[in-house]
Amino acid sequence: MKRETAGEKSVEESMVESIRLVRPEDLNSAGRLFGGSLMQWMDEVAAMVAKRHARGNVTTVSVDQLRFLKGAYQGDMVVLIGKLTYVGKTSMEVRVDTYVEGTDGMRRPITRAYFTLVALDGMDRPEPVPGLLRNTSEQRIEWEGGERRRAMRILRKEEGF
Repeated sequence: MKRETAGEKSVEESMVESIRLVRPEDLNSAGRLFGGSLMQWMDEVAAMVAKRHARGNVTTVSVDQLRFLKGAYQGDMVVLIGKLTYVGKTSMEVRVDTYVEGTDGMRRPITRAYFTLVALDGMDRPEPVPGLLRNTSEQRIEWEGGERRRAMRILRKEEGF
């Protein structure tokens, strides 16, 4: 059964903000948040954004530019914010930014990455997604960056990476 994909959706319609508390089981041997746990949380947020946009099942196909800027520690509140930056015919690029939120309410960045996800039909085949409205200059700049990142992903794939 085909989903309706006509029209476009705004970035704001699919944004997700999630908050996680760093627990002892999330720590690495150095006492900081284990990068694998943070990556899992980021992937979950990216999938929720893509599912909201596509209104169906999605799967992650790549992660670009994952950089760890600072650590997080037990008891820290980690805020994850995901938003669409680019859409193709069946794929979506989601930027996920993460922050540690202090007791003063200030958020300091700890990671950012771009996830590429693909919408899937009931047979796990790629399926078209709605277009993306770009209403602000920041959204238009992100879209242009998404076009460049997509071209780089295609080039890497052609080169066997």
